[in-house]
Amino acid sequence: MSSESAHRNAAVRRGGRPTREEAARRDIRLLDVATRLFMENGYDGTSMDAVAEAAGVGKPTLYHRYKDKRDLFEAVLTERIEQWISPLAEAAESLNGGAESGNIEGVLDQLSRAMLRHALKPGAAALTRVIAAQKAQFPELAQLAYRQGWLRAVEAVASILRAFAAREPLDIPDARLAAELFLNLIMGTSSRAALYGVEIDPDGLEQRRVGAVRLFLRGIGAARKSSEATP
Repeated sequence: MSSESAHRNAAVRRGGRPTREEAARRDIRLLDVATRLFMENGYDGTSMDAVAEAAGVGKPTLYHRYKDKRDLFEAVLTERIEQWISPLAEAAESLNGGAESGNIEGVLDQLSRAMLRHALKPGAAALTRVIAAQKAQFPELAQLAYRQGWLRAVEAVASILRAFAAREPLDIPDARLAAELFLNLIMGTSSRAALYGVEIDPDGLEQRRVGAVRLFLRGIGAARKSSEATP
């Protein structure tokens, strides 16, 4: 293809419908911008016009992708949940696929770090407060966060525990209950701090994380000898 033809085709694309790659980049940009505005200004303080302007797209483009602000906020919420749940889901899938993924101490230590790292991302606490503030107006969004976030995380951790219990003697009579206890031990402090708008001390949070993992491992009979304990 000559350079003239290539230039003409590019011009046609710019003046017509975006390519699949361009549309994907636009959607990522829209969600990034919307997430930032919701975190900074809250739900009520964010408008579709403001999102379109900040993202550099026309309002028809934005409304073609998201029918209203509630629909856009749901997309933001779903994307953030997927970021949080991804390490848990991948670990569960790997273990249940028969992959060797180290010992349970190492896996739970790594997963707890990933969960808290996400919780400490800029704006994560703000988004939690937005969800809480909109619970009365949009209860289905709070239910979405619970089902797609918390319940999926519980099932993923339960699946991980079942996989390890099939390999070694562990005291886990109810994997789902054990998973809930583990997640509450790891996320409880950060979740409450986020909801109340309390600043989280990373060093203190790390100390609690290490203590929580050790306590949980002792509870299921998986703690190493003190000389071999996870630092």
